[in-house]
Amino acid sequence: MRFDRIRLTNFKPYADADLSLDDGVTVIHGLNGSGKSSLLDACFFALYGARALDETLDDLVTTGEDEAEIDLWFTHDGAAYHVHRRLRRSGDRIQTAECTLEGPDATYDGARDVRDRIVRMLRMDAEAFVNCAYVRQGEVNKLINATPTERGTMLDDLLQLGKLEEYRERAGQARLGVEDVRTAKRELLADVERRVEEYEERDLHETLNALRSQRSEVDEKIERYEDQRDRARETLEEATSVLEEHEETREELARLDEEIDELETTVRETEADRDGIRDRLADLREELDDLGEAIDDRLTDTDLDEATPEAIDARVETLSDRADERRDDAAEKRTQAKALETQAENLASKADDLASRATEKRERATELESEAETAAEELDERRERVADLEAEADDLRTSFEETPVDFGEAESHLGSLRERLDEIRERQQEVAGALEAARSRVEEAERLREEGKCPECGQPVEGSPHVERLAEDRARVEELEAEMADCDAEREECEAAIDEAEELLDRENRVETIGERIETLSQLVEERAEGIEETRERVDRLREEADDLDTQAADAREAAETQAERAETIREEAADVAEEVESLDERIERLTALADLVDERAEATATVERLQERRERLADLNGERNDRLQEKRERRRELAAAVDEETVAEAREDKQRAETYLEQVGETLSDLREERDALQSRIGSVENEIDQLEAHREEADALREQVDALESLHDETEGLESMYGDLRAELRQRNVETLARMLNETFDLVYGNDAYSHIELDGEYALTVFQKDGTELAPDQLSGGERALFNLSLRCAIYRLLAEGIDGAAPMPPLILDEPTVFLDSGHVSRLVDLVDEMRSLGVRQIVIVSHDDELVGAADDLVRVEKDPTSNRSTVERVDDPTLAAVGAGADLD
Repeated sequence: MRFDRIRLTNFKPYADADLSLDDGVTVIHGLNGSGKSSLLDACFFALYGARALDETLDDLVTTGEDEAEIDLWFTHDGAAYHVHRRLRRSGDRIQTAECTLEGPDATYDGARDVRDRIVRMLRMDAEAFVNCAYVRQGEVNKLINATPTERGTMLDDLLQLGKLEEYRERAGQARLGVEDVRTAKRELLADVERRVEEYEERDLHETLNALRSQRSEVDEKIERYEDQRDRARETLEEATSVLEEHEETREELARLDEEIDELETTVRETEADRDGIRDRLADLREELDDLGEAIDDRLTDTDLDEATPEAIDARVETLSDRADERRDDAAEKRTQAKALETQAENLASKADDLASRATEKRERATELESEAETAAEELDERRERVADLEAEADDLRTSFEETPVDFGEAESHLGSLRERLDEIRERQQEVAGALEAARSRVEEAERLREEGKCPECGQPVEGSPHVERLAEDRARVEELEAEMADCDAEREECEAAIDEAEELLDRENRVETIGERIETLSQLVEERAEGIEETRERVDRLREEADDLDTQAADAREAAETQAERAETIREEAADVAEEVESLDERIERLTALADLVDERAEATATVERLQERRERLADLNGERNDRLQEKRERRRELAAAVDEETVAEAREDKQRAETYLEQVGETLSDLREERDALQSRIGSVENEIDQLEAHREEADALREQVDALESLHDETEGLESMYGDLRAELRQRNVETLARMLNETFDLVYGNDAYSHIELDGEYALTVFQKDGTELAPDQLSGGERALFNLSLRCAIYRLLAEGIDGAAPMPPLILDEPTVFLDSGHVSRLVDLVDEMRSLGVRQIVIVSHDDELVGAADDLVRVEKDPTSNRSTVERVDDPTLAAVGAGADLD
C-alpha cells in the first residue's frame, strides 16, 4: 500500500493544503506546533474515522469554520482508491455529512461501510495499524510497558494467529456440544428400547383378534332388534293415522257448531243496528225542519234574495275586498304619519348633533392652539441640544491629536495589538516548554553525576552524553529564563497599549453615536416645525367649520317642526278609515253565520241519505248470512253420520302395544350400542399401541444411527481442536524466533553502545535485555533515549516480520514515524538515519517521517516543509525540490 495524495480543506490548522507523496523516504519538516503531525492525523482519519484519533470531530474542524473536507488517494495491491470525508456543523456539533470510498470494483457510502471495507482490505483495524506501521508521537513506551499477554495478543492479531486460536476455541465448543448431544441421544435410545420391550410383553395382536370377534357378535344382535323395531314403527304409524282422521272429524264438527252460533249472533246484532238507524233518521228529519226556520230568520238581516252558498260567498267576497282596500288605506296613512314623525325626530336630533359638533370643534381648536405653543418651546430646547452634541463631538476628535493614532483607525490599531499579544503568548508557551525540558535534562544530569553511575544499568556516567552536555544545558536554561523575562515585559507593555487603544475605540464609537443622535434630532426639529405650522392652520379651519355647523343646526330645527305638523293631519285621516273598516267587518260576520247554518242543513241532509243506504246494506248482509247458516247446518248432519267408534277403539289398542315395544327395544339397542362402542374403543387403543410399538422400533433404529454418527463427529472435532492448537503454537514459536532475530539486528544497528549483548523474546512474548556481563534488564529499566531506540527497533522488526514472513498477506501500509528523535541525542539520531536506510533497502516501498530534526533531512528522497503563519495561525505545506538546499533552523525545540 502507498499514500499517493492528501488534500485538506479547513482541517485543523490547514485552510487549504494539497500534498502528493511518492515512493521512498518522505520527510515532513517544520518547527514544533507548525502542524506536521496534523497531516498524518488527516491520513489516519481518512482511513479509519474519528474513532482512530483521541479527538472529537469538533477538534478536527479549523476554528471559526463550519465545514471541513479530507481527501486521500492511495494505491493498494495495484488498484487505485480515493477516500472522501466531509464534516459539517449541525447546531452545536460537528457531524459527518459525507463519507465515500471509490475503488475499481465498487463505491462504498457511509462512515461504517467505508471503515469496514478498509479493515477488510488492509486486514488490520486502527489499533493494529498503529501497532504495526504508525509510530505515533509520544507512544515510546506503549509496547514496552504492555504485559506479555497484551503484547502477545497484539502481535498474534497482526500475524493472523488470533484466527487460529478462535478456530481452536470454536472446535472445542463444537466438541463439547457434540458430547452433550451424544449423551442426550444415548439416554433417549435407552428409554425407547425399554418402552419397546414393555409393548412386546403384552401380546397386543392376540388381544386385538379377541376384541374383533366380540364386536361381530354384538353387531348381529343389533341388526335383529332393529328389524323388529321397524315393524313396530309401521304398526304405530297405521294406528296413529286412523286416530288422527277421527280426531280431525270431531274437530270439524266442533268448529261448525261454533261458526253456526257466531252467524246466529251476528244476524241478531245486525237487526238491532237497523232498528237504531231507523230511530236516528226520525231525529234528523226534525233537526232539518228547525234549521230551515233559522235560515229564514237570518236571511231577513241581509240584502240577499235567497240563502244559497254561492250568493252568500259572492257577497262575502265583495265586502272582504272593500274592507281590505280600506284597511290598506288606513295602514298606509299610519305609515306616512310614522315616517313624518321619524323625520321630525331625526331632524331635531341632527340639529342637536350639529350644535354639539360645533362646540367640539371650538374646544379642539383651543386645545391645538395650546399644543402649538408648547411644541414651539420644545423645538427651541432641541435646537440647543443639537448644538451641545456637535461641540462634544468636536472635543472628542480634537483629543486624537495628542495620540499616535489618527481618528478612525483605533479599531485596526487595537486588532494589531491583540494579534501581537497572541504571538507573544504563543512564544511564551514555546519558551516555557523548552525551559521545562532543559531544566529536566539539567536535573537528571546532576542526579547522575552525584550518584556516579546509572541507577538502572549500574554503569559509570563519566563521559556519557547526559553529563557532558550539563554545562550547555545550564546555559540554555539561563538563556530561556532571560527570554521568558523579556516575553513577560513585552506582554505587559502590549497589554497596556491595548487598554489605551480600547479607550480610543470607545471615543470613536461615542463620536459615531453622537453623529447619529444629531442626525435624528435635526430631522425631528424639522418635522416638529412643520407640525406646529400645520397645527395653527388647522385651528383656523376648525373655527370656520364650527360657524357652518351652527347655521346647519338652525335649518334642521325648522324642518323638524314642519314635518311634525303634517304627521298629525294624516293620523286623523287614518282614524276615519278605520271606522269604515269596522262596519264592513260586522256585515261580513252576519253573512258568515248564515253560511254556517246553510252548511249545517246540507250536512244533515247528507247524513239522512247515508243512514238510509246503510240500513238497506245491513238487510242484504243478513240475507247472505242466513244462506251460509243453512249450508253449515247441513254439513254438520253429514259428519255426525260418518263417525265409526269400533274402528277407533282397535286403532287405540294397536298404538298402545307398538309404543310399549318401541320403548323396550330402544333401551336394549342403546345397551348393545354402548357395548359395541366400548369394544371399538378398546380395539382402537390396541391398534394405537401397535402403531406406537412400530414407531418406537423405527425411532430406536434412527437413534442408533445418530449415536454412531455423533461418535465419529466427536473424534473429528477433538482432532481438529488439537490440530489448531498445535499449529498456533508452532507458528507462534517460528514468529517469535524470527521477530527476536530481527529485533536484535535492528537494535544493534541503531544503538552504538556495546553495553548490551542481545535481546531475548520468549514464547510468551516476554522481553529481556542482557548486558555484556549477563545481567538481565527489563525494557522499562532502560534510559529514556534507550527506550526510544528499543521501541523503534521493536516496531521496525514487527513491520519487517509482517512484510517478509506472511505468505498471501495484504500489501503493507507505509511505515510512518512521527517525531522519532524525541529523547534521542545527536549520536543516536544518525543511527536512526541508518535504520531508515536499512528499512528502505529491505524493500519498504514508502516511509513517511515527521520531524523537526535537521539530521533526518539528509535521509529524505522528498522533503516537505510545513510553516504556520503567526498572524492567521494557519499552516501551509510545500515540497522542496532539493532537500540538500533546504534552509531549516537548527536547534529546534523538542515537542
